[in-house]
Amino acid sequence: MFQRAIGIALAFTGIIVGAGFASGQEALQFFVAFGTWGLVGAVIASILMVVTGIALLQLGSYYQAKEHTAVLGRISHKVVAWVLDISTIITLFSIGFVMFAGGGANLNQQFGWPMWVGAVAMLVLVLVTGMLDVDKVSAVIGAITPFVIIFVLFVTIWTMFTSEWNFAELNVAAQDVQTNLPNWWISALNYIGLCVMTAVSMAIVIGGNMMDTKAAGWGGALGGVFFLVMLMLLVLALFLQVDTVNGTAMPVLTLINEIHPWLGVAMTFVVYAMVFNTAVGMFYALGKRLTRNRPALYRPVFIVSCLVGFGLSFIGFESLVSSVYPALGYLGILMIVVIAAAWIRGGSKLRAEGRRRARALALTERKLDPRMRFSKRNQRELDKITAASNIPEEDFAEHLENEVHEKLESDDDLDYDREDPPATVTYVAHTEPAPVEDLK
Repeated sequence: MFQRAIGIALAFTGIIVGAGFASGQEALQFFVAFGTWGLVGAVIASILMVVTGIALLQLGSYYQAKEHTAVLGRISHKVVAWVLDISTIITLFSIGFVMFAGGGANLNQQFGWPMWVGAVAMLVLVLVTGMLDVDKVSAVIGAITPFVIIFVLFVTIWTMFTSEWNFAELNVAAQDVQTNLPNWWISALNYIGLCVMTAVSMAIVIGGNMMDTKAAGWGGALGGVFFLVMLMLLVLALFLQVDTVNGTAMPVLTLINEIHPWLGVAMTFVVYAMVFNTAVGMFYALGKRLTRNRPALYRPVFIVSCLVGFGLSFIGFESLVSSVYPALGYLGILMIVVIAAAWIRGGSKLRAEGRRRARALALTERKLDPRMRFSKRNQRELDKITAASNIPEEDFAEHLENEVHEKLESDDDLDYDREDPPATVTYVAHTEPAPVEDLK
């Protein structure tokens, strides 16, 4: 379970730690602009993200969601769910096309290349990756995240050890940072709302791809902790060098170029990879949402969305971050309230279902693994658990089988062939299938 939780945590962190974060532009406008109070705001925002990450991934797992409306429609009033759905669609598209602008700005600042070069390369990468399934997309996002974590930790720790800690002078310098937000605590709430709006759709999809709600919750918790550490270090480092980074499109890139030019070149590609992470996560989730009733249209809808976003990206990265992001953040505050309320209200149901699924996975693995003994008593217990789950029995059995197949296929010590498995998962048929239990 821990290994899966780490994988989820990295994928989740890869979504919320997007281009704005890795570039330092978000931290500069949302926190550094308010001086030492901005540091307090970063702490509050980080704690909220830990809780929200657990809730998002567990709710996605609980409903086995393939897109975000499968959760939002079940945890809130119809009108609220509609508002949140439209807000999420707008967010996915808005953040997506901001990422194309970020890709162009990144290569422009480091190499002086025209803005369109980085944007076009980003468009091609996103279009190719978006043709993959959710497992492969999540794997791509998770694989890139560790490099971002390493570079951000390195540059921030180096900056803290080599900077002068004169808070009085730094607070004066921070007042020159341009921001559209009124004060530090609204900025903190707005930022975490932005992160949630950015992450909600893809996080629900990632959670929905897992049967084990406990592992999903741990993944959200670890992802939130990763985010907490990185945000605190990043905000502090930028604050200590506010005179140097203020006015630059990519503040983190500016910091690392101060250490050594070659590190700056390496960081350029790491930030570019993070921009790509966010872009593909946004447009993939958007395509899945827009084609939920007609999945066969996913690819053409995904391609058209990317092309339209690419055209809008030439407005400019800094101006987009300062205008689009705060507006999305206010919508995200409503999302946090709805998600948190549902998670707290349905806590007992989530825990009970988590225990059922953990036991069902263990029994199914015993049944499908030829090295293990599976009795009739085990079968009766599995049938009982299947019937008691909050999702329909056929879906429950199918999800169990798929997850166990994946685990057994990855076991190097087991000669296992999915095309000819030693057994199949069965379920007890009832005259009326059990309804999907909501958390309202």
